[in-house]
Amino acid sequence: MSDRPTLDVAVIMRREHLDNRWQPWRWELVDVVPAQPAFGSGARLLREDEKEQRWLFPGFQAALFRDDAEGYHLNLTSPAPCWFVHWRLDEAPGEDGHELARPVDVSLSYHDAGRWLDAQENVDQVPAPDEVRAWAQAFVDEHYVAEPKRRRRPDSFKPLTDRFGNPASVSTDKDRRGGGGARRPPGGETGDGHGG
Repeated sequence: MSDRPTLDVAVIMRREHLDNRWQPWRWELVDVVPAQPAFGSGARLLREDEKEQRWLFPGFQAALFRDDAEGYHLNLTSPAPCWFVHWRLDEAPGEDGHELARPVDVSLSYHDAGRWLDAQENVDQVPAPDEVRAWAQAFVDEHYVAEPKRRRRPDSFKPLTDRFGNPASVSTDKDRRGGGGARRPPGGETGDGHGG
């Protein structure tokens, strides 16, 4: 397998009409499909009715990178392995007065999805088909090496610090008593000559 295998794909997005005066439309990911020459190179409307529009966005390439093998492993071992699609709304409306939700990136990496979400981007997911999962799994089998689990040190081995994070020490010497109180002399007598 190549060090950086790729799949050419296209993304299908759906704009659904909502009965809501504050948000009349909602965009969602429909599918990630294998690329075909007939798709062309630009976005195109596939279907439109009073309830929805479906748009095809060709020209994407899903690549597998060796340094992200863990991200693919995490996705493939999840209960529902999937494609992650990062998309953004156009800044200006089109001819019909609405912005298109344009895909930006397509990935099988759990880490990619996490980075996009951390940046508060739009990320949707759809199930990855068996053949895509098998393709990615072959890459993971070749390149992913699980990090060995480190044994956790007991808390007793951790260095002591005060509430400010500075090194602290503990003494078991009985002569060191805190609190600033006066120490009794040997024999239990106080300074006034009376016993305690």
